[in-house]
Amino acid sequence: MKSNLLSCFILCVLADVAAAIEPITLKLWPDGPPAAMVPKSDATVKLIQSYGGAGANRVTDVSDPTITVFRPAKPNGTSVIVAPGGGFMFLSYAHEGTHVCEWLNSLGVTAVLLKYRTPTRDEKEIFELPVQDAERALGLVRHHAAEWKLDPKRVGMLGFSAGANLAGHVSWDRSSRTYPQNPELDDPRGPDFLVFIYGGGFLDKDDKSQFRSGFSIPADAPPVFMLVAHDDKANPIEAAMLYLEYKKRDLSAELHICAKGGHGFGMRKDGKPINDWPQCCTEWMKSVGFLEAN
Repeated sequence: MKSNLLSCFILCVLADVAAAIEPITLKLWPDGPPAAMVPKSDATVKLIQSYGGAGANRVTDVSDPTITVFRPAKPNGTSVIVAPGGGFMFLSYAHEGTHVCEWLNSLGVTAVLLKYRTPTRDEKEIFELPVQDAERALGLVRHHAAEWKLDPKRVGMLGFSAGANLAGHVSWDRSSRTYPQNPELDDPRGPDFLVFIYGGGFLDKDDKSQFRSGFSIPADAPPVFMLVAHDDKANPIEAAMLYLEYKKRDLSAELHICAKGGHGFGMRKDGKPINDWPQCCTEWMKSVGFLEAN
């Protein structure tokens, strides 16, 4: 009898633990997004199809964006909003999303997977609607900080490719927000730190030695970890230029440029040194104090 009671007790405890770390999904805009998306053009449809279309790792046609919160068994108070890439055509949802969240959870970090609106390649500014979603995600995480056992001053963003671009806009742009704000859910601050993986989009389209008109790194830019491959088109040039802007302002930054790796590797392993970036990023997060327990 005692053995049966003990078994029941253990099962109940395990059930509670499982429930405590079950992912939570929240809509960013319960009453609908603040702006409608431009319908996909034929060119965008063909471009998406050229990459293999949607599938297990690719999510597209996101018109009702969400965040999914992956909570570790022992949260240390730090959270990271993860923004997958996909050229603002689709989201590389596994190797730049859920797999990243699993790694962050192993560090005690609460991971928040952002499913932002896409495709937006036919918008006037392809990043504008995704940036709105990222800004609202930041506000939601800070709004729920106490409930989720988080430090509202230790909310980071980690983005890949297009996801890094939107994370960079949220971190570095100081333009006014382009949607009606909710004082309870919209925090005017950007992220407290940034992980920028093979990101780009801040250089002038005609002169890659210059930033886009009006762009600069602000004096209060968050600490940044940047990683890119030398053989990734203009992205290593851009990463180096961003790093130099941080250095000029005496801001915290770490830059890794590996000889090989290309673009879009995410959490995949193919035997190259660049695939060890999660370990490098872990050491950086330790060095800047974001892995210390509250």
